[in-house]
Amino acid sequence: MRFLLSDIATAVGGTVIGSPDVVVAGATIDSRDVPSGSLFVPIVAERDGHDFIGSAMDAGAAAYLTQDSSQTQGPAVLVEDAGAALLELGSAARLRLPERVIGVTGSVGKTSVKDLVAAAIGAGATVHANVASFNNELGLPLTLINAPDDVEVVITEMGARGAGHIQFLCEVARPTVGVVTRVAQAHTELFGSIEGVAEAKGELIESLPSNGTAVLNADDPRVLAMASRTSARVLTFGHEAGDIRVTNIELDERLRPSFLLETPLGARSVRMSVAGKHMAINGAAAVAASLGVGLDLDTALFGLESAMLSNHRMDVAELASGAVVIDDAYNANPTSMRAGMEALLALPVDRRTMVVGVMAELGDEEESEHLAIAAEAASEGIRVVAVGAPIYGVQAEHVADIAEAREVLGVLGPDDGVLVKGSRVVELERLVELL
Repeated sequence: MRFLLSDIATAVGGTVIGSPDVVVAGATIDSRDVPSGSLFVPIVAERDGHDFIGSAMDAGAAAYLTQDSSQTQGPAVLVEDAGAALLELGSAARLRLPERVIGVTGSVGKTSVKDLVAAAIGAGATVHANVASFNNELGLPLTLINAPDDVEVVITEMGARGAGHIQFLCEVARPTVGVVTRVAQAHTELFGSIEGVAEAKGELIESLPSNGTAVLNADDPRVLAMASRTSARVLTFGHEAGDIRVTNIELDERLRPSFLLETPLGARSVRMSVAGKHMAINGAAAVAASLGVGLDLDTALFGLESAMLSNHRMDVAELASGAVVIDDAYNANPTSMRAGMEALLALPVDRRTMVVGVMAELGDEEESEHLAIAAEAASEGIRVVAVGAPIYGVQAEHVADIAEAREVLGVLGPDDGVLVKGSRVVELERLVELL
């Protein structure tokens, strides 16, 4: 999206300094990745983004925001707070977007569902979605600002760090379709209880206009109950339940699901290109969201069948040795860990290993959930290798780091299947790279 620098100043309550008016195209907060002609926004956090303004301008930024009136490195807008100004610019960008903006939230699966929604709708309309899991007060406004001028549907993933956070994001994005995937035991340390998680995730549904659409998981009672929090139309999805129903799920040798999708518009056979039985339900959510913005069912299914996911989410790869690795390393909570375990058990191999990291932010349930995962894996004959996570207890083998994990895995062959999964703090994707 293109802006005059003077229009940016008006939108964020700032002042143009350093040069006559220029046009910027989109925005970035990363001086290492600066699209030519973009606006650089220096966020002040653990590091001060103002230290990288010169690098950003040298890399091709057309202008920048600054909290420092002494900055003289080219066209700029002087603001009191660059982070707040980014949100205000996101709100201004939203005014220039079409009505159809989709918000996606949930304890698990929101990035995968976002990817699937983008693929399904992208088969029939010009779409724009957030990169990876950029779903907070930085990623969301950047998604809006960086939408192309000809966009028809925008998809915004929304994470929550506490009560009121999603409501705040919705005030910027003003979604007309809201998708809630699951409410699960994730980040309960931040919300106090699973009921607190449900209350926070439902803020997306409360934000929808009466002519909007709420897309809710019929398999999750806490999600389904959110229908009472909106006057918008409600579409439900689930496994043998809901308006969009998945039945007869079968997995091929690479764990890709085929299933029958039953909808108010008729039943269709579907084969997805992504791995995991649970992805069939995520696919149903994507179809429901597609119908929510008026897309034709068959067009949505065409896009869904060729969809791919963001990195480190149910990536199934065969090593040169013939071993199969499920890379689901991006994040972990008890629900997604069990889904990963189910996928591992579905592999046609003789030896199964889970290399796991800590599941973060579980609050009072932290110890019991880690022990439960280790016990469930052991009962299924799965070897558990825990990296820097003694909390998994005596039914896991414990290693200190990625290098030691690779060492204890030893030589892997065609009879081996390995699941790699942990919270972001562990960065288990580094093990995948070693493998």
